[in-house]
Amino acid sequence: MQVGATDTWKESRLNHAALPNAFQVHANVISGGVPDGDEGFMQLKRLGVRTIISVDGAQPDVTTARKFGLRYVHLPHGYDGISPSHSRRLARAVSTLPAPIYIHCHHGKHRSPAAAMVACVGAGLASPQRGVAFLEAAGTSPKYVGLYAAVNEARPFDSAELHRHDVSFPEIAEVSPLAKVMVDIESSFDNLVLANRSKWNASALGPDIDPSHDALILKEHFAETLRTFPGSDRPKEFGRILQDSHEAASRMEALLNQRPLSAKTLSELSSQIAAIKADCHRCHAIHRDHPDD
Repeated sequence: MQVGATDTWKESRLNHAALPNAFQVHANVISGGVPDGDEGFMQLKRLGVRTIISVDGAQPDVTTARKFGLRYVHLPHGYDGISPSHSRRLARAVSTLPAPIYIHCHHGKHRSPAAAMVACVGAGLASPQRGVAFLEAAGTSPKYVGLYAAVNEARPFDSAELHRHDVSFPEIAEVSPLAKVMVDIESSFDNLVLANRSKWNASALGPDIDPSHDALILKEHFAETLRTFPGSDRPKEFGRILQDSHEAASRMEALLNQRPLSAKTLSELSSQIAAIKADCHRCHAIHRDHPDD
């Protein structure tokens, strides 16, 4: 792909169930969520994609990607923003790796739209103004001020700057222990959110989701996080929020072990889901979503 100034592309949504929140943001760049199993990777193959870039903390499914002849590159970043050095790395990836390129995070709503636009702006394929407009179209929450700032402040790299240093593009990158456990927490909680939307109807969820088990695992994730990351360098509020979430998950586990589930129990389960979600938002607003001052 050649680096050059252009801003003529208009993003379009790709309606593929196995590629959540997928948008074509440039002729050679697609932003979206993690591909859903073999069908997701097959859809990427049909779209002509040759390289997949994950900016999520979870380990990429390299094995399935290889099965479909696709290369994986793992360049994770957080919700608090994208550093200049990481921005250059993303821009170089978009400029030099085999295209088309699919850039994804978990849900495809926050980190991947920001990464895709930082990469496109850095490679001279879009303007920061169009990048910010795309974040809004993709549903990126304005609470992630660091992601919006990264796109708004992105600038094109000249060719010399873009290729000044050697850059590695690993299939699987090392992530911090805290980032790993947060990925696990997100996975279990997502399953419980789906169960809640389905009124805890097991037949509507399929064999891969067991709400009672997910509540147990979520409880243990919070307990393990409290044991593993209690350090004095972390604000007390971090521990308090984790404790509140642990208690809510414990309550959910107890409720889900009751049979049958009464209307009162269903209402209480929804309340605990909302409480954990509120705790997550509260913790993220303090510790994750904003760039360091």
